[in-house]
Amino acid sequence: MTTPAIPPRLTVILDRFRTLSREDKMAALVSHARKLEPLPEHLAALTDDSFAVHECQTPVRIFPEYANGRLHFYAEINARQSPTVAAFLSLVFSVVNDEPPATTLAIPEDFVRTMMAGLGLGTREVGLEALVARLKRHARDATS
Repeated sequence: MTTPAIPPRLTVILDRFRTLSREDKMAALVSHARKLEPLPEHLAALTDDSFAVHECQTPVRIFPEYANGRLHFYAEINARQSPTVAAFLSLVFSVVNDEPPATTLAIPEDFVRTMMAGLGLGTREVGLEALVARLKRHARDATS
């Protein structure tokens, strides 16, 4: 099985974050936290706990929608209380939403470490890794 190519938009984000100072990374994250798409009412009404990502310290639920060979993810999260997690999801969603599942599956294993390098938020990495793992699980489920 071949490894899927890293999505070009993700490469741009990774390259950008590698060159930013800590302060500039934090500013970029704050900016992206405000761009997280609101959760549609039909998903907000769901009470199913299976959407929760319990490995993340931040209360967050990830909802996938799969149609016409494309995935779209939504997150339920309090962006004011958890701007770093909201920003991270906003960045990832900007790459994978409305793309085939292969795009999500192509997120590299070191993505979280690269994004968070130099921020001093190492305790967040476990939860962020869990979020990426959940996205990938939904992508695999969509293709089976």
